Amino acid sequence: MELEKTKAIIEAILFAAGRIVKINELILVLEKNEEEIHTIIKSMQEDYKVNNRGIEMIQVEDGFQLATKKELYEYIYPILDKRTKPNLSTAALETLSIIAYNPRITRAEIEAIRGVSADACVYKLLEYGLVEEAGKTDLPGKPMSYKTTDEFLKMFGYSSLKDLPELPRYKLDSNQQIVIDDLVENEENTNNEGENLGNENASTETGDMETIDIVNTEEINEPHSKQEAPMPEREGKE
Repeated sequence: MELEKTKAIIEAILFAAGRIVKINELILVLEKNEEEIHTIIKSMQEDYKVNNRGIEMIQVEDGFQLATKKELYEYIYPILDKRTKPNLSTAALETLSIIAYNPRITRAEIEAIRGVSADACVYKLLEYGLVEEAGKTDLPGKPMSYKTTDEFLKMFGYSSLKDLPELPRYKLDSNQQIVIDDLVENEENTNNEGENLGNENASTETGDMETIDIVNTEEINEPHSKQEAPMPEREGKE
């Protein structure tokens, strides 16, 4: 019964807070260690799935929050949510991706990657709460750096930045153009195939040498009468 009461307390806290509640806050209130709370929350998450509830418990970095299920959004939005949804342009999404994969990146570094000014995109992302200032760097002029927020993680359905898709590997060709992962993999596969072929040829050559040795031995051991006669000379040869 104590477990069920703890679940009820956690649910009440998350519901009343209406925000991400850090694990340290739950530890302080429940007087349980981090491992115990994680175990209880995992059990609660399974309960929501099994009972086909309209809400779920999501994890964002080192905190948790109650949220409606994504698949029910179309029913909720017409009734409750009249806010203007972030309308991100391709340029803003590119800038957001760069910041997500490079926490504490400066505006100048973003512009160096994109090749164009990033001022408008950064201001828009700050306005939507998807990025935030991460403090000044030690670079000349002490420029401000930026990082993504918990709102970014919630919007895109990630628990942490570690869940971001892995970036493709690349290299530069002779024209300083980026060669993406597929070509790198093809080259590696070709090299591997070449190595395998070389090993096979080495095995074949070894096998052929052994066969030649056997044949020569047999020919030597055969009676002279069974050996092939020499080739006749061509007619008309002087």
